[in-house]
Amino acid sequence: MTLSQGLPVQNDDAAIVARVLAGDTGAYAILVAKYRAQFARYAVRMLGSREDAEEALQDALVRAYRSLAKCDDPERFGSWLFRILANRCRTTGTRRGRREKTFVRDEGALLDAAHEHPAERAAWREEIDRALARLDAEQREAFLLKHVEDLGYEEMSELTGVGVSALKMRVKRACERMRVLLQEAQG
Repeated sequence: MTLSQGLPVQNDDAAIVARVLAGDTGAYAILVAKYRAQFARYAVRMLGSREDAEEALQDALVRAYRSLAKCDDPERFGSWLFRILANRCRTTGTRRGRREKTFVRDEGALLDAAHEHPAERAAWREEIDRALARLDAEQREAFLLKHVEDLGYEEMSELTGVGVSALKMRVKRACERMRVLLQEAQG
């Protein structure tokens, strides 16, 4: 528990949402801080550009704030916000003409988004990014949620609204496609 304006503050999402709905608009910053880094990483990987990702994330955050009263389960605010972001990423991708294959051009954003990749593996990382960009959006989303965000299928289903069996198939097909694309890149 921390103090904000002299009042005790709980860090669980439901309590923070309740504060925002009660008029403490500054409390929304707590939710933004809690989810921003993880969701920014996801958006960069989905859209391939820091600028597009930032636009989609900002739009999602604004939409979530404006519609906060419509969040049916404030305890699961993060899942609700993620669904908004995923939809914004899809819309941004479509609006920017990303129906055709896209290559990630902003290596700095990817390195910022995924600190676990050392600089000496930049060439391999570039091949992986190109392969990811060549997946269709549904497969890329499922692959990233499973193998980058390390979510279980049930949680993925809750976030995306897609059935578990369909997500398993998308991940399987994405893995198969990635394998083929990476083998082509090596050989």
